[in-house]
Amino acid sequence: MNTLYGINNCDSCRKARKALEAQGIDYRYHDLRDDGLDRERLAHFLTLADLATLLNTRSTTWRNLDADDQRAARSDAEHATALILAQPTLLKRPLLDTGERLLVGAPRDGYAGLAGTA
Repeated sequence: MNTLYGINNCDSCRKARKALEAQGIDYRYHDLRDDGLDRERLAHFLTLADLATLLNTRSTTWRNLDADDQRAARSDAEHATALILAQPTLLKRPLLDTGERLLVGAPRDGYAGLAGTA
């Protein structure tokens, strides 16, 4: 089962949901704010994408971090992991986990390559 990770008030996440539904792609939605994020799931993400790809340095949450935390998050995976677990909105979104791949951000093709997947 595909799982889409995002937050409800994110425009990109809403567009991703509409794209998946329009193409008939089955998915489960996981709100990072409401449902949270555990260490195991984050570790899984990090096996599929590198930290630099996952870290949302354009977010309000990132901008609200102090400079020391920002610097440490970029250079120390453990520090970044702790920050992301405390504030899951530091992840780029939407994230679509297909079980084999992790698609980070909203694709331009609207997930056309996934049509027919479960």
